[in-house]
Amino acid sequence: MTTTSTSPSKTKARVPQSGSRAGGAPGLLRRSGRLVLQRYGLVLIWLLMIGLFTVLLPGDVSGPDALRAVFGSQTPLVFLSLALVCTMAVGEFDLSFASIFGLAATAVPSLVVLYGWSFPAAAVAAIVLAGLIGAINALLVVVVGINSVIVTLGVGSVAGGAAYWISRETSVSGMDSALSAIALHRFIGLPMIFWYGAILVAAFAYMMGATPLGRHILFVGSNREVARLAGIPVTKVRFGAYMTSALICGLGGVVIAAGLGGFDPATAETNLMPTFASVFLGTVAVVPGRFNPVGMFIAVYFLLTGVFGLQLLGLAGWVTNVFYGIALVLAVTVSFLLQRRVRG
Repeated sequence: MTTTSTSPSKTKARVPQSGSRAGGAPGLLRRSGRLVLQRYGLVLIWLLMIGLFTVLLPGDVSGPDALRAVFGSQTPLVFLSLALVCTMAVGEFDLSFASIFGLAATAVPSLVVLYGWSFPAAAVAAIVLAGLIGAINALLVVVVGINSVIVTLGVGSVAGGAAYWISRETSVSGMDSALSAIALHRFIGLPMIFWYGAILVAAFAYMMGATPLGRHILFVGSNREVARLAGIPVTKVRFGAYMTSALICGLGGVVIAAGLGGFDPATAETNLMPTFASVFLGTVAVVPGRFNPVGMFIAVYFLLTGVFGLQLLGLAGWVTNVFYGIALVLAVTVSFLLQRRVRG
């Protein structure tokens, strides 16, 4: 009797387990596929864009050569976008980053060419100057409590004016051409400016994803009051975000000025729209609904690929503004929906 009473129960226990495994496998695959599309859909669209441009490009331009030109472009977008991620991730808004970058990039050749400074001294002064502007932003927004849009808009205007003053309202150039190796020396076929950006992005991705500071940043950006009640030093995190953002802008300005041999302060504001487009578009990749460095890095080169490909197809220069504008509106819309879904 013992054997007949126990064996049926064992059989009944095993049948639903095996059935649940068989029925759960398709669901698991669907969930995995949906997760991949959510995280890396932008990468898939990027690959489709590259394939389309490869087919449509003129015969004398190959797809791989065009892609190398995109990755090798001397652009400050990665630096500026990472600087903006620093403030946006903690729930702050910054309109001064482009002007801080322009001030640093203008200060380097101005101090070297117009005032006779050495390049190392000018580079340090430019980064310190950028840090000072960041400290003013942080003091007025975090400590005093003034609206961040008003403060950064005003401080950015002051920084832009200072760039014209220090350059004597001219486009300064004429630094030693050997300094261009700082930004343009090639490693594995790509200029050093690309690798600087990649290293910074990797470092920030690790910090935000695997350290207590990164978790504090996420908590502060999600809900400042809850983070304060949890014992997180909210004021220090916000202050540090503004300072780090400004220092990255200063570093980017030094690298760009060295690569170009000079800088025109009037060009700094042209980076405003592409930077916002890259940062918001980055929230639909890797970590959907959050400002994240890796998603931003993908978005930067996604947008550069689109603009470069359209220009190679013979479209006029207006296409850049149109493309970045459309990308920004779509990115903000999708980001808003994703963030609302995450909060829900």
